[in-house]
Amino acid sequence: MSRFLLDENIPHSVYRYLVAKGYIVEYVPRGAKNREVASLAKNRKLTLITRDSDFADPLLYPPEEYYGIIVLRIHPPTPRNLIKALDKALTMFSSFKGKTLIIYHDRIETIE
Repeated sequence: MSRFLLDENIPHSVYRYLVAKGYIVEYVPRGAKNREVASLAKNRKLTLITRDSDFADPLLYPPEEYYGIIVLRIHPPTPRNLIKALDKALTMFSSFKGKTLIIYHDRIETIE
């Protein structure tokens, strides 16, 4: 079962949704810089969920070094839209390790 680290730009309704589905979920500390967020996700073996497109850059954050990075590129980023997009990814992938997913309304791009 995947364990998630939510960036501070992810609404609490997404946290509640994931917990209700039985996942272990944590939030990053407030004000954490991207480098700290990445390090925390890697060291704790957590899949990062964020809206920060910097994490979609495989040169800065090589997918093979992480337990998964999910970048939500959903507009408007309402909680309902974010949950719907995330739910789609959770049904499509059993593991996120070594992958960066960029999720749009109409597609999911995978970088491995």
